[in-house]
Amino acid sequence: MTAQAQQAAPVAVSVEALAKRFTMHLQGGIELPVVENVTFSVAKGECVVLGGPSGAGKSSVMKMLYGNYAAGGGAILVRHHGEMVDLVSADPRQVIAMRRDTIGYVSQFLRTVPRVSALDLVAEPLIARGTDSEEARERARVLMARLNVPERLWSLPPATFSGGEQQRINIARGFITDHPVLLLDEPTASLDALNREIVMAMIAEKKAAGVAQIGIFHDADVRDAVADRIIDMRQFAAAAA
Repeated sequence: MTAQAQQAAPVAVSVEALAKRFTMHLQGGIELPVVENVTFSVAKGECVVLGGPSGAGKSSVMKMLYGNYAAGGGAILVRHHGEMVDLVSADPRQVIAMRRDTIGYVSQFLRTVPRVSALDLVAEPLIARGTDSEEARERARVLMARLNVPERLWSLPPATFSGGEQQRINIARGFITDHPVLLLDEPTASLDALNREIVMAMIAEKKAAGVAQIGIFHDADVRDAVADRIIDMRQFAAAAA
């Protein structure tokens, strides 16, 4: 996306003065600062990457963007059903609704469910949003085939799959919906070169569809290929605030 196009596209996510501290309850309540004053925005159709070394706060910010971590201050404004809603102050019911309808997430680790097949795990986010179950499963089949998940595995629970196979199930589950905001936490970490290329193409397709994406990628080649902008998280280090 060009700079001119970024300026013209509506903002999908606006992060304003976001902060995070961890309280060490077993060490006398000592507070461990993580990030301060994290500020950036993401337009529709843009892929913004959180960069910086390990420990810079990338994963903490990603978890706050999904509502898994409570923020210590600031705001995360997300365009939800046409209105900018602050995820930081949203109540649990609002957070659940925003995850269902607006914010998709591809994490590093697949949360497997006993006795639930890979096919049903991939289809579940669509079914939760009201898609007919058979249509959802057909879309899941297409996506799993594209990601080279062997058909013999589709009916099996993925707990015993290899790391790369589990990650492809995770990616299929995250990409199957049309969430307008998509969080990508190391989606290509366990993949071979062929499947990395496939995921990069899928990210490009989401961009073309107007999806705002925020990602963490330690693979420099992938990061450089997909990023419209890279936010250097070192500038938000709490020690430097």
